[in-house]
Amino acid sequence: MDHAETGAEVEVLTARDVPLGGPRAMTVRRTLPQRARTLIGAWCFADHYGPDRVADSGGMDVAPHPHTGLQTVSWLFDGEIEHRDSLGTHAYVRPGEINLMTGGHGISHTEVSTPGTTVLHGVQLWVALPGEHRHAPREFQHHAPRPIHVDGAELRVFLGTLAGDTSPVRTFTPLLGAEVLIDAGATVTLDVDPGFEHGLLVDEGDVRLDGAPLRPAELGYTSPGRTALTLTNDSDRPARTILLGGPPFEERIVMWWNFIGRSHQDIVEARDAWESASDRFGAVDGYPGERLPAPALPNAVITPRENPSHR
Repeated sequence: MDHAETGAEVEVLTARDVPLGGPRAMTVRRTLPQRARTLIGAWCFADHYGPDRVADSGGMDVAPHPHTGLQTVSWLFDGEIEHRDSLGTHAYVRPGEINLMTGGHGISHTEVSTPGTTVLHGVQLWVALPGEHRHAPREFQHHAPRPIHVDGAELRVFLGTLAGDTSPVRTFTPLLGAEVLIDAGATVTLDVDPGFEHGLLVDEGDVRLDGAPLRPAELGYTSPGRTALTLTNDSDRPARTILLGGPPFEERIVMWWNFIGRSHQDIVEARDAWESASDRFGAVDGYPGERLPAPALPNAVITPRENPSHR
């Protein structure tokens, strides 16, 4: 079960295992959302998977499914995923390249690992759209950030600004998203926006965030106020991390299945639209199979999620 260990400086969030796309699908490690923390900035969802041998796991095969009120961020360390969506986009997710899809009012898409992929390894992230933009039109963006070298680390900034590099990918709230590779035994200090809260997800290596130890698959959280973050790799090999950030997202959101809204009724309407195959989500061409049915709604009102600081 996921939980948080709260210290004076860094809150450590652990992951839970979740099947992706159904009970027979590949398993991912989910660190957001959880009871201890729903959001880090507008980041509201973080799945971390692999390295998985496709011959053993079966790879990724997620049939057409819908989204509302969010942006999806796909980032790979190894492998390749074929993406198709109801905009008509046919693209590939490759290591070191961000694919960002906006599903405001409604979009649908598929994600399938390619036949040549032998190992699948990466993260799938969601960003909650603010109320004034949660019905934004469908959009797809792609960017391959250049590596930035600082003393002790290599960075790839896929959203926002870090170490003097700024991503051109558009978001609806200020955000930071970057892969940080830390040299063996190295310490790197990164200047950050003091108005942001941050999360550091460890993929490989034994890392300390401002002195707090993080193991692989753990996510360290820091509240706003810091002007710098210090990352230390205690391993004898390079460590890989994902750094996320943004100003606290003050809106209460309702998350259920693949939908983000503001009320139970928002979720009911989105589910009904998907189940009735309305035009709201469009159609995905080129997937050789049926679309995913929505799960049954719970026998209770779906209540908004909020962070501890909002209570």
